[in-house]
Amino acid sequence: MIELRNFEDDLAKFRARILIVSAFIVALFTCLLLRLFYLQVFKHEELNNQAEGNRTAIVPIVPNRGLILDRNGIVLASNYSAYTLEVTPAKIQNMDAMLDQLAQIIDIQPRDKRRLKRLMEESKSFESVPIRTKLTDEEVAKFSAQRFRFPGVDIKARLFRSYPYGELASHVIGYIGRINTAEKEHLEDGEDEANYRGTDYIGKVGVEQSFERQLHGLTGVEQVETSAGGRAMRKLTSVPATPGNTVILSIDIKLQKLVEDLFGDRRGALVAIDPRNGEVLAFVSKPTFDPNLFVDGIDAENWAELNESIEKPLLNRALRGTYPPGSTYKPFMGLAALELGKRLPTTITNDPGYWMFGDHRFRSHDDHGLGAVDMYRSIVLSSNVYYYSLANDLGVNAIHDFMKPLGFGQLTGIDILGEVRGVLPSTEWKRNNYKKPEQQKWYAGETISLGIGQGYNTFTMLQLASATATIANGTMKYKPQIIIGTQDAVTHIKSPIAAAAPTDLKFKPENIALIQKALAGVTTEGTSARAFAGSGYLSAGKTGTAQAVTIGQKDKYDARKVEEHQRDHALYMAFAPLEAPQIALAVVVENAGFGAEHAAPIARRVFDYLLLGNYPSREDIAAAQLGRASAPIGKPRKVKDLTWPIAL
Repeated sequence: MIELRNFEDDLAKFRARILIVSAFIVALFTCLLLRLFYLQVFKHEELNNQAEGNRTAIVPIVPNRGLILDRNGIVLASNYSAYTLEVTPAKIQNMDAMLDQLAQIIDIQPRDKRRLKRLMEESKSFESVPIRTKLTDEEVAKFSAQRFRFPGVDIKARLFRSYPYGELASHVIGYIGRINTAEKEHLEDGEDEANYRGTDYIGKVGVEQSFERQLHGLTGVEQVETSAGGRAMRKLTSVPATPGNTVILSIDIKLQKLVEDLFGDRRGALVAIDPRNGEVLAFVSKPTFDPNLFVDGIDAENWAELNESIEKPLLNRALRGTYPPGSTYKPFMGLAALELGKRLPTTITNDPGYWMFGDHRFRSHDDHGLGAVDMYRSIVLSSNVYYYSLANDLGVNAIHDFMKPLGFGQLTGIDILGEVRGVLPSTEWKRNNYKKPEQQKWYAGETISLGIGQGYNTFTMLQLASATATIANGTMKYKPQIIIGTQDAVTHIKSPIAAAAPTDLKFKPENIALIQKALAGVTTEGTSARAFAGSGYLSAGKTGTAQAVTIGQKDKYDARKVEEHQRDHALYMAFAPLEAPQIALAVVVENAGFGAEHAAPIARRVFDYLLLGNYPSREDIAAAQLGRASAPIGKPRKVKDLTWPIAL
């Protein structure tokens, strides 16, 4: 039997389905149109920027770092351009295999691999790090031909820092190095983050660190059109970088070289200051180091040699080395006695060669007495007994309160970072620095040695030179200054950096005059007379010998029986010329012995250079290195007749 279908009913169902499908399609097209409208109208600007970003890239333009010059315009730090081979760890699957293949084309030493590993640990994986720097043109050509084999490896042209005189003045100039993780976090938290995009290097110590902002410059930007592979096709817009400013130092680099040569292989420090304004003329720390080693990232061998050496070449002894001042402290003690009314110029103290405090015997001059000494003779002949007695009469707190304004045991405020305070003791200082009650107590016997610059006293040569400059000019204490100006890299306009206003310590002129006269007597009839014989000018100074280790009062010091690093330090403080001082200095030669033999001769050559324009002969420099305190040997050379760099 055949079933008859209801044609009208089927047609109605079909039409209903068509209507539903049509409605669905219309709804879809409506959503699509609404979406297109939303994207084209409401999201137009955002999507346009995204599209532009996919097509273009913003590349930072690293500025040229500013130059560093000495006071006479000699370039101490500059830049040069070179090619560097860099890897991006995130783009490399097997680093060791890649390096082995790369070594077949480019010379890669084990030290390069060790440095790469260390830099990778300090950097993020998507940041490129150098595997080789200063590529030759031949190496660049070889790699370029094989580049397709090494995804994630590329050649970049970069500026490198150069220190043309190597170790000379390295502690002052400092060096730059790659930005480490801590420095990167500090930059990200500060306002300079944008300015350091694309920058891999930053000042680490010295002027390079302290004047980083002036030297770095302003980073520029360049917008480039890129291909699908991310390669730059053409430059669209550009905002050029602004080079860093030139920084001008107060240092006379020829004087700096002279002093470093006079030290030779000996350890020590010298700071020379213009007492009229606080400008630092020489800032020497020996031994030195080559800052060029740090520019590319120092290798493990050189780092171990510098960091583990018993000579401590990385220690800035002028800024951070602290020493007992020894007898160079006596003129300041004498001034304290006069200013505080504890002694008259004519007050006599008998010096039998020792001083008794209770049953304790404080020795002096190998037990050879000087007899009756007044203030003048106490300085000229360097009487220990006079200053043992004076320290006992003054007391530790009075000594502290007088010496503090002179800058002893205080930060001088010099314009490079890293300065240390040293120790200017007081009863409060001892309470704060010791834990046990019996250690916190100040004993009267501890005051005695302070009078001759021993005991707890430890100061930097910067502090001693600054205090000497104050005695030289009479009463004005200037803040030491190493940077005296900058020069704009674009306009070339020089901008001097004015010295800070000095502090008037209000010493009585007659007291200063007596101390200056006594210091002049040291160079004419006292302990440094031999070193300044026939100088042609009158200078003032005081020798000093300071213990590096404590020797018992019952023991007699014999340098031949003591290890070299435990022998006494040789010191000298001085200024010249006496009538109108132009330079004041403090110098220490570590473990050298008597200041008259090893420190005063260095000061003599410095004064000859600045006041007479004489540069010592080679024989004279060798004599000074050996600690000979006689007048210059051989005919000195006039500074104006010397070519630079001076070949010695």
